[in-house]
Amino acid sequence: MTAAAPLPVEAKELETTRSITRVGKAGGTSWGVHLALVVLMLVWLIPTIGLLVNSFRPAQEVASSGWWNGLLPPYDLSLDNYAHVIGQNGIGASFINSLFITIPATIIPIFVAAFAAYAFSWMNFPGRNILFVVVIGLLVVPLQTTFIPILTMFAGIKIHIGPINVDGLNGQFLALWLAHTGYGLPFAVYLLRNFMGSLPREVFESAAIDGASPVTAFFRLALPMTVPAIAALAIFQFLFVWNDLLVALIFIGASNAQNLPLTVQIANLVNSLGGGWQFLGAAAFISMALPLVVFFSLQRYFVRGIVGGSVKG
Repeated sequence: MTAAAPLPVEAKELETTRSITRVGKAGGTSWGVHLALVVLMLVWLIPTIGLLVNSFRPAQEVASSGWWNGLLPPYDLSLDNYAHVIGQNGIGASFINSLFITIPATIIPIFVAAFAAYAFSWMNFPGRNILFVVVIGLLVVPLQTTFIPILTMFAGIKIHIGPINVDGLNGQFLALWLAHTGYGLPFAVYLLRNFMGSLPREVFESAAIDGASPVTAFFRLALPMTVPAIAALAIFQFLFVWNDLLVALIFIGASNAQNLPLTVQIANLVNSLGGGWQFLGAAAFISMALPLVVFFSLQRYFVRGIVGGSVKG
């Protein structure tokens, strides 16, 4: 076996120079990306920081000077706005209503979408691909076009079972649960189907050989491996339902004030002439406290759940 001839000194120097150049270019690109990310982060955060600072300032100062003046002495920051919001009649009940609306409206579509995603990914039945395209096509249907047909349908539903007597679902929590389930299902099915479709086929084939039924394969294999996507979907659905104002007003109605969520209570802080605007900042941060807890609790799954089904292999 013939040994490789050593490179001339000039060739070694040229190769070293090329390596240094590549490293320098990579380093320059990396610094550029980091700088762009920092700029974008600041552009995104500065309005939020300004809103946070103004939520501690009196209305007259907010109207007469910029938010950055609140960070300069003499400091005139107080919790008066937060105390006013928390002291409003019905704020606690509306917070409980938001929880009572959001938790079922998050769990139900995720549960249904998980079954549908497994069927679209690993079960063969006639018209599977066509049905999947139809479900995904519902993503482009505007929410507003569905309100009148669904309200009419809900008004005609009557439930009389034992002590339960319901003449129409409008104004009930069930109407909101069903509405948010329908609005959230197309995206939920799309996200979970893409993730489940990227799971290893060999795992399900081995389970079938061992005699596992589709139900067993779903609960023992597909569902545990899809936890990142389910967590990401839970964040999206929870935020959408928690921050919703329009759907709640449509299906609950202003006449059923005892069932209205926190977003409606916050909107009512401002009267018809615009008075009370200074309390909206404090109310916004009170409202976002729980969604932030949910996000940071599940954020380690977030990226994996979003990009998990985008690349197979």
